[in-house]
Amino acid sequence: MNRPTTLREAIEAADSILIGAGAGLSAADGDHHSGPVFDARFADFRDQRGITDAYSGGFYPFPTSEERWAFWSRMISLLRYEAGPGQVYADLLGLVSERDYFIITTNVDHRFQTSGFDKEHLFYTQGDYGLLQCSVPCHDATYDNEKWVRQAVASQEGMRIPSELIPQCPRCGEEMTTNLRVDARFVQDAGWAAAAGRYEDFLERTCVDRVLYLELGVGMNTPSIIKFPFWRRVYDNPEATYACVALDASAPAEIADRSLLIRGDIAEALASARG
Repeated sequence: MNRPTTLREAIEAADSILIGAGAGLSAADGDHHSGPVFDARFADFRDQRGITDAYSGGFYPFPTSEERWAFWSRMISLLRYEAGPGQVYADLLGLVSERDYFIITTNVDHRFQTSGFDKEHLFYTQGDYGLLQCSVPCHDATYDNEKWVRQAVASQEGMRIPSELIPQCPRCGEEMTTNLRVDARFVQDAGWAAAAGRYEDFLERTCVDRVLYLELGVGMNTPSIIKFPFWRRVYDNPEATYACVALDASAPAEIADRSLLIRGDIAEALASARG
């Protein structure tokens, strides 16, 4: 078969499209994990704790729960509730909305949902900024945090929230934590399990089709979730195509003849494909 030479051709030729999205996609869409907006909102944490971006701040050993939740509530507010999606997600939705597609993502910023993607077509493997869970955890449930986040942001002073606002588990009384996969205590709730099941169903249903495995902004922090499985599935299915949009896009030699590597800006690539 003739292999596509452009992203648009690859999308049009596919029976089904599996999108693997990493942090680079939201970065291309103008998120505020770092940069001027983050600097302005977290100047106090930068000056007193040396925190210059959301990623390093997420692993900072804050001395008190009050300070830790001041940082986290402010960061969740900025990245989950204030910063809406931009043109990059709109272009991606325009390219696949009428197609048979599914998305697996390691992003936790909820941008797919707020951009209009059907949540039934989405598997968010690493959690969501908008959810809290028991830190133990004593049970497998998650809790929406928007009301608490807004209250914590409005109430904090001197890089601290009031002690009475430290979130506590409604069952065991222990302190809550964010529903983000950082260790074995990550809660995979009923919604997560349902999404995982839909993902597996999509993989099984399309395993011999002309599938486009479209990788957008995926790095090497967790390659076993998206990158390596995509490579393996293309290798196993002669009808499949692997497309990667990244500045350092690459593919194994074994699937080079079925790979489309676009070494450039994600925003430009999606806009060009959409026309």
